[in-house]
Amino acid sequence: MIASFSDLLAAAASQPEPQRLLFLFASADGQGKAKGKQRGTLQPLMCVDKLPAELDSFRALADEADQISRDWDFVFIAGLNGANGQPPSSEDAEPHLNQMVNDLMGGHNMARYVVLDRQENPVMLQAG
Repeated sequence: MIASFSDLLAAAASQPEPQRLLFLFASADGQGKAKGKQRGTLQPLMCVDKLPAELDSFRALADEADQISRDWDFVFIAGLNGANGQPPSSEDAEPHLNQMVNDLMGGHNMARYVVLDRQENPVMLQAG
C-alpha cells in the first residue's frame, strides 16, 4: 500500500519499465459534516505529468502546484508505463490525464488512483 509520496516514488522506480507519473489536482466544494463524514464534490483544477526523477518531494510538487493555484485540496496520482526501456512522453500522457479528469467529473470509481491531501495524507474516497 502506498502510504506516502516517497512510497509512490519508490514504487515507480521499482517497475520493470520507466514510469511517467500523472497528477490531477482537485478542489473540494460544499464540504460539510454529515453523519461524521466529510461530504462534498470534487472539481478538477489542473493536471501535470512528470518523470519520477523530476520530483524531489511532495512539498516541492505542492509548492509548484501552489504557484499556479492554491485552491487544490487533493491530488490524484497514477503511473503510466513506458516500453523498451523508455518512459512515456508528455504527449503519451495527455489522453490518460484527460481520462483522469473524465473519471472525476463523471463520478467514476477513483480507487485506482493514489489520492493525497495537501498534508500528504492518503485519502480514501467514497462515491456519494
